[in-house]
Amino acid sequence: MGHGLSEQVQCLFMEKILIIDDNNDICLLLERFLSKQGYKTASVQRGDDGLVLLRKEAFELVICDFKLPDIDGLEMLRRIKVMHPTTAVIIITGYSDVRMAVQTVKHGAYDYVTKPLYPDEILYTIKAALERRTQSLSQAKNVSAANGSPTAKTSGAKTTPAKTALAPDGKRFIFGKSRAAEQLQKHIDLIAPTDMSVIITGETGTGKEFVANAIHLKSKRADKPFVAIDCGALGKELAGSELFGHVKGSFTGAMSDKAGSFEYANGGTIFLDEIGNLSYDNQIKLLRVLQERKIRRIGSNQDIPVDVRIIVATNEDLREAVRQGKFREDIYHRIAEFEMHLSPLRERKSDIMIFADHFLEVANQQLEKDILGFEEEAKEKLKDYYWHGNLRELQNVVKRAVLLTPGDYIEADVLPQEIISPQYFSPEETVPTNIQINYDPARPGIPVFTQSGGNLKSVSENAERAAILKVLEKTGYNKTKAAEVLNIDRKTLYNKLKAYDIHL
Repeated sequence: MGHGLSEQVQCLFMEKILIIDDNNDICLLLERFLSKQGYKTASVQRGDDGLVLLRKEAFELVICDFKLPDIDGLEMLRRIKVMHPTTAVIIITGYSDVRMAVQTVKHGAYDYVTKPLYPDEILYTIKAALERRTQSLSQAKNVSAANGSPTAKTSGAKTTPAKTALAPDGKRFIFGKSRAAEQLQKHIDLIAPTDMSVIITGETGTGKEFVANAIHLKSKRADKPFVAIDCGALGKELAGSELFGHVKGSFTGAMSDKAGSFEYANGGTIFLDEIGNLSYDNQIKLLRVLQERKIRRIGSNQDIPVDVRIIVATNEDLREAVRQGKFREDIYHRIAEFEMHLSPLRERKSDIMIFADHFLEVANQQLEKDILGFEEEAKEKLKDYYWHGNLRELQNVVKRAVLLTPGDYIEADVLPQEIISPQYFSPEETVPTNIQINYDPARPGIPVFTQSGGNLKSVSENAERAAILKVLEKTGYNKTKAAEVLNIDRKTLYNKLKAYDIHL
């Protein structure tokens, strides 16, 4: 009797995993393997069947194939997150789908696993995903309790820890302690409770999506979806379907009805990154959403009301794009109710080590290491570096350093060479004849590029390729900055990189 009760209690607390894959053999193998590991499992072979099952019961984890016969992995991820925001999702993908699988991670998947599946790898990923889920739920409860506690008091000490925010996926966001960070925090606290549209500007890697998420978490919509869309990654033909959805048969390949991102974000917040890349046609459709709060799926005559807060981001000057006729002025004025600018990391030197320590903690977890900190010389190198890629570049550098460090502390010699011995243009260097280098007195040592003797198109192909490579190298392979230096738009630069077989 007691033994039977024990088994019932154990079963009650078994973590449930749903497997969605059109390959029945994979479903059976995973079910058998995971059942032996102590998990309760279920499997289906179609996305729609998985969604039906998820409506009936909650699962701690979903393992979903990226290519399903009826719904793609990105849409499955969004639907799962709308129904069960705390459910962890792992994407299974073939080699050719890895790029899209990375996109699913950006949109909330815990991780992706490539085929063929190896038991040790999939089990490690599952355990890590479930552990992250448990931690995020626990942290969310602690934050909620702390915020709601009438006895909670703030410390009167002058030195305060860096402020943090907790995202629904368990990620901690660090604000820093610089004047720019404090101003940013004040702006987030001020704008979050409203429904005003926000433009976030700043260089690549400054954390624009983080700020958008922080605004959402502090808003009245925090319990509703936060949907992030990279407009720069959307093809012109598919952008309308991705944003507004489509009906079956509306174009070649439209095999079933599809809800767009605005529908998934209904009641919550949609974040449109690199909004300047939207085509003119989709700008018109966006204007209709802003004006009437309605969307219409491609191929449909039916309006669908949506209640969505819109936050956009760009690393280009939208005012200039308006003047050049590339971006609609009426849209600009509707989304520019409040503008926030994120300072580059090189202008926030007091925050560099705060972020570095945070990324060290993250890398320790990811790489299963226990590095304690940074040696003084390494700290100085990090603080002196220009940081072309800002926070994103810093995170990559720290993760690489954690991997290479054999001892307890990160030393300078495991940092990339460009950080140990930064190189800048000098007047004696040989550069393409139509690229001139000047120096801004206000920013010593930082090159400013201008063109003379015609534009880039007047140079022969070999010289043009050399010019592109030279500028990419000196801008830290930042394509946006390189395009500005070369006086061309980013799309033109991408086309030239492809034409000259330049792989970055």
